[in-house]
Amino acid sequence: MKVVLFCGGYGMRMRDGVSDTPKPMVPVGPRPLIWHVMRYYAYYGHTDFVLCLGYGGRHIKDFFLNYTETASNDFVLHRGQVHMLETDISDWSITFVDTGQDSAIGERLRRVRHLVESDEMFLANYADVLTDAPIDQMITQFRADTDAVAQLLAVPPQAAFHVVDMGNGNRVEAITALKEMPIQENGGYLVLRPEIFDYLPEGGDLIGDACTTLAKEGRLGAYPYGGFWQPADTVKERAVLEALYQAGNTPWMPWRAHRARSIAGA
Repeated sequence: MKVVLFCGGYGMRMRDGVSDTPKPMVPVGPRPLIWHVMRYYAYYGHTDFVLCLGYGGRHIKDFFLNYTETASNDFVLHRGQVHMLETDISDWSITFVDTGQDSAIGERLRRVRHLVESDEMFLANYADVLTDAPIDQMITQFRADTDAVAQLLAVPPQAAFHVVDMGNGNRVEAITALKEMPIQENGGYLVLRPEIFDYLPEGGDLIGDACTTLAKEGRLGAYPYGGFWQPADTVKERAVLEALYQAGNTPWMPWRAHRARSIAGA
């Protein structure tokens, strides 16, 4: 199943104001965010990627054109020759498409329509959020819901804000952490059918235009998930992921756990 990754935004909350590196190229450990997202999909067997490039696209192209397997895989160096024990991307297909410097997410998707419209369904992602959600189960649920055009991962809000409940006389009656409220937010992992293009206006937004209309028609599904889900919209959030990586606590990397179980059972 094809995976469309939106990786052309400016990422203003993450940028240092000097470099033009796009947010998906911000590193977590030795690899950028986009690599972690792609490895997650590849673990579940989805290795056909379509990258919607825009701002800083050359950095993403250069990363893959000059990809070094030894940075994240074991290998043997024998008489000056490198022999890989594992590989990351040898079986991946990656299509690089310039979808415009300032395009909205929906317009970026429209510009790769010809690559996915003949498929029964396809996956989409913002390339800046990591999770351990079972994408295979999410796909199974969506496939069974034949009337749905789109389905998104629904997660509890992550912001540390507190909601103030006010009564008469401007007195506060209750304070509740936002994450404890009975609401969900878009988790950025989507499964789509080609019919989604019927709901995307030129220059439009995937969520604000297409998915909002689908919700009103009762044709937008959700996969509620309360497990690990961590965005990287800000420097602080990226630092959380980096700290987890350095501590060896990487739930978004199921291949690591799989490898550990394989070694233990050998």
